[in-house]
Amino acid sequence: MPSSLPRPIAELPLRHLTQDDLVACADLCEDRGWPRDEHRWGLLLAAGTGYGVDDPEGKGLMASCVVTSYGPRLAAIGMLLVAERYERQGVARHLMHRVIAESGDAPLSLYATAAGQPLYERLGFAVVGRAQRVTGFFRPTGGRSSAVTVRPATAEDLRAMVRLDSDVFGADRTHVLVRLPAYADHIRVAQDGGHLIGYAATWPSDGTHVVGPLVARDTATAQALVASLAKATNLPLRADIDARHTELLDWFEECGLRPGSATTVMTHGVSDLPGDWTRRYAPLTVATG
Repeated sequence: MPSSLPRPIAELPLRHLTQDDLVACADLCEDRGWPRDEHRWGLLLAAGTGYGVDDPEGKGLMASCVVTSYGPRLAAIGMLLVAERYERQGVARHLMHRVIAESGDAPLSLYATAAGQPLYERLGFAVVGRAQRVTGFFRPTGGRSSAVTVRPATAEDLRAMVRLDSDVFGADRTHVLVRLPAYADHIRVAQDGGHLIGYAATWPSDGTHVVGPLVARDTATAQALVASLAKATNLPLRADIDARHTELLDWFEECGLRPGSATTVMTHGVSDLPGDWTRRYAPLTVATG
């Protein structure tokens, strides 16, 4: 049953979330029908800044949001959630206003659901792209082989991964990538002539292995990375692929993955995402970009 706000929206206290809030964040996800994903929340709250509004009735969190900063060029917004009992009362808009104000002049990006897109448009966000989710058990097709070498990543690969990622992403994500070995179940790198030309990881979520990030020189390299990761798991795969990579999406369908929900990529304060989209196939998560 919906609950009325206990005070005017402008007076709702906002606080920073910590690792002590993992269960409350997971409870809020479950309240909205999302996977609990405490594992993902752990990464988000370690690498980014979490914001929360406590439920005055003592029922956990009323609302949440996470901002992952990548320096002055970009910050990613994710996990904007409002408890069902407080929806449609302006809580999400209030929280977003506060987050935008605290972000200063930094350009912002986010992945919007169809339900959330109208709010973001009213707040000045513009559509710059789309991501298509695919899910299913991976079945190799036995198509063309790639000339690149794909192998499990080692600690010695991290520096080259960061350099490649910074070039492709257009911002420094070192503080996120150094946490990837503890977060991901499997990480693969692709090399050609001894040079690192791509990397990818899978991490667990709701009975699937999520492919992300997926950074590669070209589609053939992306396919080789995904095929190697698929061999390491018995779980279905899930990925959110930049919709402009139609060749990769067609290949996923040939390999047994089916299209699911789509999200809209939006920015605020910048006309497009920085970096090179042609080599950026999938984000780490849609909550971090």
